[in-house]
Parts: sequence; C-alpha cells; structure tokens
Amino acid sequence: MASGNISLEDVKNENVDLERIPVEEVFEQLKCTREGLTTEEGQKRVQIFGPNKLEEKKESKLLKFLGFMWNPLSWVMESAAIMAIALANGGGKPPDWQDFVGIVVLLIINSTISFIEENNAGNAAAALMAGLAPKTKVLRDGMWTEQDAAMLVPGDLISIKLGDIVPADARLLEGDPLKIDQSSLTGESLPVTKNPGDEVFSGSTCKQGEIEAIVIATGVHTFFGKAAHLVDSTNQVGHFQKVLTAIGNFCICSIAVGMVIEIVVIYLIQHRPYREGIDNLLVLLIGGIPIAMPTVLSVTMAIGSHRLSQQGAITKRMTAIEEMAGMDVLCSDKTGTLTLNKLTVDKSLIEVFPKDVDKDTLVLLAARASRVENQDAIDASIVGMLGDPKEARAGITEVHFLPFNPVDKRTAITYIDHNGKWHRCSKGAPEQIIELCELKADVKKEAHDVIDNFANRGLRSLGVARQTIPEKTKESAGGPWEFLGLLPLFDPPRHDSAETIRRALELGVNVKMITGDQLAIGKETGRRLGMGTNMYPSSSLLGQSKDESIASIPIDELIEKADGFAGVFPEHKYEIVKKLQERKHICGMTGDGVNDAPALKKADIGIAVADATDAARSASDIVLTEPGLSVIVSAVLTSRAIFQRMKNYTIYAVSITIRIVLGFMLVALIWEFDFSPFMVLIIAILNDGTIMTISKDRVKPSPVPDSWKLKEIFATGIILGTYMAIMTVVFFHLAHDTDFFPVSGSH
Repeated sequence: MASGNISLEDVKNENVDLERIPVEEVFEQLKCTREGLTTEEGQKRVQIFGPNKLEEKKESKLLKFLGFMWNPLSWVMESAAIMAIALANGGGKPPDWQDFVGIVVLLIINSTISFIEENNAGNAAAALMAGLAPKTKVLRDGMWTEQDAAMLVPGDLISIKLGDIVPADARLLEGDPLKIDQSSLTGESLPVTKNPGDEVFSGSTCKQGEIEAIVIATGVHTFFGKAAHLVDSTNQVGHFQKVLTAIGNFCICSIAVGMVIEIVVIYLIQHRPYREGIDNLLVLLIGGIPIAMPTVLSVTMAIGSHRLSQQGAITKRMTAIEEMAGMDVLCSDKTGTLTLNKLTVDKSLIEVFPKDVDKDTLVLLAARASRVENQDAIDASIVGMLGDPKEARAGITEVHFLPFNPVDKRTAITYIDHNGKWHRCSKGAPEQIIELCELKADVKKEAHDVIDNFANRGLRSLGVARQTIPEKTKESAGGPWEFLGLLPLFDPPRHDSAETIRRALELGVNVKMITGDQLAIGKETGRRLGMGTNMYPSSSLLGQSKDESIASIPIDELIEKADGFAGVFPEHKYEIVKKLQERKHICGMTGDGVNDAPALKKADIGIAVADATDAARSASDIVLTEPGLSVIVSAVLTSRAIFQRMKNYTIYAVSITIRIVLGFMLVALIWEFDFSPFMVLIIAILNDGTIMTISKDRVKPSPVPDSWKLKEIFATGIILGTYMAIMTVVFFHLAHDTDFFPVSGSH
C-alpha cells in the first residue's frame, strides 16, 4: 500500500503495520515530522483516535435513579399506589389520594437517598482515580511540555526516561538501548533490553536509559487496550443482588399469604363492604414491605466505603464491601504485593572463597563494580548494601567503567587506590566470572554447588572477581583474575507481609500466592512469609504435570489445597479464580497489570494494588492506594463490621414484615377493625427513618468470613415478628375490650 494513499482513518482501523515497518516510514504513514505535532493537529487527532485511555461506560443518571424504583420491593409499593387510586372507585368512593401521594413520596425519598449515596461514592472514586492519571513529556509546537497522557495521539513525539511509565504504544528513535520492565504486561520477568526502532508497550516501565519515541497507538488500540477489551465479556450478577432478591421475595410471599387469607375471610366469610377490604389489603401492602431496605443498605455501604477510602482502599463497586466480608480465599500476586519488587543481597548467605576476604569486603568490591548513578536493579541492590552509597567510590580514583552488555554479561571498573596501585574488579553472571578466573576443577565444582543451592532456594547468584594491573594502563589485560565469591540476590518480602498473612489466616482468609516467577522462588518467598510451601508449577493447572502424586488429584481439589502456583500466565489466573468459585469459595484476586484484568473482573472481589495499570484499575472493584496487603486485612475487618450492620437490618426488616402482616391481619379479621392505610404509611416512614441510624451502629466484626445464612435470618425474623404481632394483638385487646387503659369521661 503506497503511503500517499493512507489516511489517519486507515491507521485507526489498523490497516497499516506500524510495528514492523522502518521508523522513517512510520513518520510518513502518520503524516508527522521530527518537530512533533502542533497543538491544533493534536486536538484534531484526538477527535479521530479518541483520548488515550480505556473507555469507561457512562451510565445515564436518570436511568440509574429510576433503577432504584425497579426492584421487587418497589413493584409492590407501586402496585399499592395504583390500588389506592384505581380500585378505590369500585366502592363508589373517591380515589385515595393521600395514600397514593404518601407512597409515591416515600418511593422518591428512598430512591433519592440511595442515588445520592451511590453517586457520591462513585464521584469520590472517580476523583481519586483521576488524581492517579499519568503525565508525560511530549513535543508539541516544537517545545517539550508536560501533558496528561490522555491527550496523546499517534504521531506525537514523547520522551521516555528512568522511572517513566510508557504512556502509549511507541517506536523508539535514535539513542542508547533502554531497559524496560514489562511485568505489568507479561507477568513476572526481568527488564528486557529495547533497541532503537523497537516497539515499547503502554504500561511498561523504563528501568534504565533515556530516549525519544514516536507514538503509534493510543487508548483501546494499544496492546493493553485490546487485552482490557476482553474483560467486557466477564459480567456476572452480584452476590448481594441475589440476597436482596431472596429477602424481598420472602417479604412479598408473606404479604401475599396474608392478603389471600384476608380476601377469603373478609369477602367470602364476613361479607364486608368492598372498600373496607381494599383498605385492609393496602395496610398489609404498605406496612409489610421493607421499602427502605435498599436505601438503608446502600447508606450503610456508602459510609463503609468512605471509611475504606481513609484506610487506602477506593471502592469502585459498593456491593464489593459485602462480598469482601465473605471472602475466604485471597489469590495474591507476589512481585510488588507480597514482596518489594526490589532486589537485595541476602547477607547471611554470601559465600566467600579466599581466606583473606570477608563478606563486607566482597560487598564493597561488588559495589565498586556497580554504577553509582543511573543504576539498574542489580547495581542499586548492591550499592544499597553499603551504609553510605558514597563508600562505593571512597578513597579510589575511577579510571574506566565497563557497563553491562548482553555479550560479556558483567560490569567492571578499573581504578587507582590511595597507594597509587591499579586494580580492576568485576561482577556479573557467575558462569562468566568463573570462566574469567580460570578456576581449578575442585573450586569450580564447589562454586557450581553453591549456585545450585541458591537456585533451589529461589535465589539468583552474582559472581565477583578482582585483579591487579602492574602496567598501570586502562587497556592492560592485567594479572590473573581472582575469584572472590558469590552473592545471593532476592526480592525480599515486605516488612508487613508475614504479619498480614498471619492475620488473614486468623480471620479465616486463605492466602494463595500466584506468581509468574520460578517455583523455587515462590517456595522460598512462601517459606519466609510463613504461608506454606505447598506450591505447584502452572503445568499442573492444565493437567500436564509430570509428577504422579499430583496428576492423580482432580485439578479443582489441587487448586483448593495449594498454597500457591508458580510460572503462571494470565489465562491460568482466570482459571484458578473460576475453579475456586465453582467450589463455592468467595474469591479475592489482587493484580496490577493488563494481564490480570480478566481474572480481576472474574473474581468476586478484584483488587488493583498500588501502582496498577489503568486496565487493572478499570477491571477491579477495589483500588488500593497504599502498597502491600495490610490494607486488605483492614478492609476485610471494616467490611465485616458493615456486614453485621446489614445483617441486623435484614433481620429487623423481616420481623417488621411479619409483625405488620400477622398483627394487622388478626386485628382486621378478629375485631373487624379497619386501620387507616395512611396511618400505616406514617408507621412505615417512622420505622424507616429511625432504622437509618443502624448504618453507624457499633458492632464487632466476625472472626470468620461472613455469609448470608438466609434460613437463620428468616427464622430469627419470624420469631421476633410473631412475638411483636402477638404483643400488638394483646395490646389491641386490652385497649378495645377491657378497662386496662382507663379513658377519662364516659367509657
């Protein structure tokens, strides 16, 4: 396809392969130059390509408001309102406007409160999420400026440097290679080297280097955006919605039974007037429905949502709070969640070979062979072992530094000490260092045994060597290299991870580690965190395990019993969550990358950890603003307290329904007493108004995961409601038939 015939619409529809063509052609296809775009051109392109962010579905506020009037409980109230005006004419009397207006007002008040609470929570979450939006350096109108990443378009020139999150899919221009961390995209991995001309993906992080790049795809057209788009296929009815429906149905059935009994007795046995019967039926309809239930529960959750946001957890979906109270399995990512995602040297395990060198000297020489500035993860970890990073260059004069390259797989420094002697020291891949030193067979075997031992414990090794340079020139090959020892590198657990896991287990939440790292690293992390080492490779999830003892266990049982899985890909995470849900577990899943998005959406509670990508945030129910898992344990306790309040309210709602249906039915049938529907409406409003305070009740969180034991709730509600109904009947009898309540004047 000739570039002259290509329009920006073709680029948008991906009719051009911008990933593989030479970079110069990319400029032609995108109709841009090395001077960047103009602001005007940028705005035009935003209209064509859309903003550089994932689309969030916009809900109509009106439909959302009306939605609060569209549920079984509201339908009963709405039918009561219709009865009040439509059926009243049957008795030749005017329509019952006061009841109709009262019911409609009550419905609107309830819907308004629910709508405001949910809207406030949504707006607060949106504001907090907006605060997390990334910025980027872009060349516009010939000047470098900092702009919201959302305004980027294909054809923009951007600058990527150490620590930056790549804001869109781009091709690198001229410069030194970058080291890019793609773990948010591909799971766990060491940073990969990207050379000029290579493509970098939105959401990956620059770990070393600085370079300019041309944007080739934004928003939903990026590699990220396409993966996040798959998430839309995962939709399920909330657990809480099912519970609300069950309680609503119970109340409706209770009222229906009461109304049938009243119709039979009033019309067929007592032959009372039509209007009296309608009024008595309205009493049951209006009084028996816990119309405030959705409101009270959403207010309770909104208050809880505010409390959680103060603890560092933004709730995007209100009902996730109720589900979190029942969570009994938490699948946690390892890197950056349980661990710091920061390599360190495990000093207790350092192996030193020569007799005249101690561990501190070995660390100092390794630090000398590291960059002090513009470091990669390994250099930073070793220099960080020193009391003061300046010690790495203290008392020496640097002559030459050999940076890491993929061929030599080591770094080296040539320096002059304070006596004027020349030295060289090097650190790098242990095999390269061993080869450099030309070790004897027995020492070589000893070194390889140490490396294997480290690998079995999930530790990476780093070799260190030194030499003297008699010729005193930086080009000199120098004397023989001396092998000094091996440093074990490890991504250490967060300081609070072990305590957090212990607390989670005490609360009845089973934590499973899901990592893309090797099995040995997963087991070592599990051992240090006290969460168990019963971990399996991802192959066992597909039933392809070579181990006979595992192969015989059904996969869903294996997932249930395991402490974790290693070497896991995104589709495995989704499968793990699905299998746990099939075993009737309420499952939480933490994640940070676009690869986690489908599993986050599938889980009952998807939790995007601190620094998660936009894709992970939009797929999750809760977004953490603090690193680590400790926020989740606080959130579990808070949500269990909220759950207790909701459970107390539902028992109250069931008992009030039973009390009014049974109590007023008996009064109407035994004494043929007609209670005013409007008065029952007043009772309903007073009941609803006072019970709102339950959303701030002082309660004790349950020590184990909560669940809606509906039989228990209905049984308790029926017993309490029956007791109150009998008391109502006794009270009416005393007032109506006896002198228990003396009335002044004539009887």
